[in-house]
Amino acid sequence: MPLILQIETATQTCSVALAQDGKVLQSIQKTEKNIHASYLTLFIEELLKKSERNYQDLSAVAVSMGPGSYTGLRIGVSTAKGLCYALDIPLIAVNTLEAMAAGFKQKCFSVNGNSLFCPMIDARRMEVYHAVFDDRLKPIAETAAKIIDEESFNDLLRDHKVYFFGDGAAKCEELLGKNPNARVMDDYLCNADDLTFLALKKFNDHDFEDVAYFEPFYLKDFVAGKKKV
Repeated sequence: MPLILQIETATQTCSVALAQDGKVLQSIQKTEKNIHASYLTLFIEELLKKSERNYQDLSAVAVSMGPGSYTGLRIGVSTAKGLCYALDIPLIAVNTLEAMAAGFKQKCFSVNGNSLFCPMIDARRMEVYHAVFDDRLKPIAETAAKIIDEESFNDLLRDHKVYFFGDGAAKCEELLGKNPNARVMDDYLCNADDLTFLALKKFNDHDFEDVAYFEPFYLKDFVAGKKKV
């Protein structure tokens, strides 16, 4: 049974999980700005210790590939690649928004076939990274950056109940929540547990990345903030 280390650093949440055959054994997470570089490797060590496992027991490493924070993604992917190279095990990359949709559906509730899922990641100001999935996790709208206003998603909300979640949804709640078919779940944040279903599927399909050349899915070019004087 495959033992997969899962890493999530696409947002302000730094999270790791250890899953065996599609079941999470242990997970650790902390949500705070700019902590990934300081906490990620410590969390991995603590996770293995709690699970009474060591690095040589790992079958693969799965990493949240983006979109999301440029710095967070680089730290997560670099750590995953380093482990895979050192241990000579496969690297699995999972789209962050797709993982969020899979985790949300599994953890939260049963939904009818007419409901849609829209995970959102904060992309500064009123812009979000988002995608839309149906209840079978089939993409209805592909991953994209979108500036949210009062008319956003009206075409989907006309005939569907749409669940918006993630840190991007939280900041848009006032705009999105005006539609009676909108459900804004402002307390749901992505974490490493969300990767479990898709990571196992990719492992079983031998859908692995090239450790030497894989890069995160940034979606947008990096824009450096202005230095405060």
